Amino acid sequence: MSMKKINMLSKADMVKGQGVLSAHDEQVDLAKEVMKGEAQILENSKAACEISHYHSINPEFYLSIGKRKKQGAAVGYVHFLPETVENSISLPKPAKQLFYRYMISFYKKMDYLVTVNPVFIKKLEAYGIPGSKVVYIPNVVSEKNFYPLPAEQREKTRRRYNIGKEDFVVLCAGQLQKRKGVFDFVQTAKKMPDCKFVWAGGFSFGKISEGYEEIRIMMKHLPENVKFIGLVDREKMNEIYNMADVMFLPSYEELFPMTILEAMNCAVPVLVRNLEDYKPILADYALKGENTADFVKLLSQLKEEPEFYQRSAHAAFRGHEFYSRKHVGSMWKKFYLRVLREQEEKRLEETKWEKKRRKGESRWREQKQQFI
Repeated sequence: MSMKKINMLSKADMVKGQGVLSAHDEQVDLAKEVMKGEAQILENSKAACEISHYHSINPEFYLSIGKRKKQGAAVGYVHFLPETVENSISLPKPAKQLFYRYMISFYKKMDYLVTVNPVFIKKLEAYGIPGSKVVYIPNVVSEKNFYPLPAEQREKTRRRYNIGKEDFVVLCAGQLQKRKGVFDFVQTAKKMPDCKFVWAGGFSFGKISEGYEEIRIMMKHLPENVKFIGLVDREKMNEIYNMADVMFLPSYEELFPMTILEAMNCAVPVLVRNLEDYKPILADYALKGENTADFVKLLSQLKEEPEFYQRSAHAAFRGHEFYSRKHVGSMWKKFYLRVLREQEEKRLEETKWEKKRRKGESRWREQKQQFI
């Protein structure tokens, strides 16, 4: 019997520096590992497959759904909803509304949906999608790509960016958008001139990035203790996290940022805004603040209180252990095996029904023959 096939369909690499691409790369690598011997993992293949796993919602994928569902199950990855896109890109209202309708239509066509944050299950239900076909599986980051580096490597990276060995470095990694809290980041830096603030990331969506012009103007008048180092290749980001003393993400909206997991892997304390969507996923793995005053207070504690810093670093690493490849990998394997089993049961049921239909037709012809 030939091995089952799972086809990973994605165009996430069209936009560099976004979490969707990082999540795709990590998930595909993990699927290849946990499904070894159970199923063959293909990428953007035209072959008939038992599972078509859509990682992005490109129009060419939308047009393929009908054909793919005849071959097997369609699985959709939910990385965003209209409300999470609203403050990410700037488009005319009619274009946004059309895109939102398209997005929900794409999700509704799937047999199964996977979301990286359990709060999305209720939100999907609000769009008329049954919660029974939505599964929660968190993001994951490989220990092969993100891990603590020795002190000499940390110092070498700091020298590259003209940062001193003893400087307290506050890092944010993310796209340049208003919703990411970039203005709060700079405002916090102004109140902490004795610390270095570094932002790694760029305008991934170019001029349609929300707040593009405002952010560009702000970047021309940065305080001396702030550096925007632009988009950094993911292969180099481990050095950037290790260069930092704390990962500070003041976003107003997030689902499950890959940057938080990446920092946790490096045992770097994490400080975020106290968002409702973080409650089911971050527990006490990260420090949380409501506003700039809270951020300044917590960052000062991290800088001045060694014991507080160590507790926060240990909490972050516990988060890494909870979202380990082993734990998340077992969730993916369980999910894929369930889908394959249900597809096989569906196929057997359809075969049984087809046999009954043919038997019924045969009887009808025999009875008809008696009256001729």
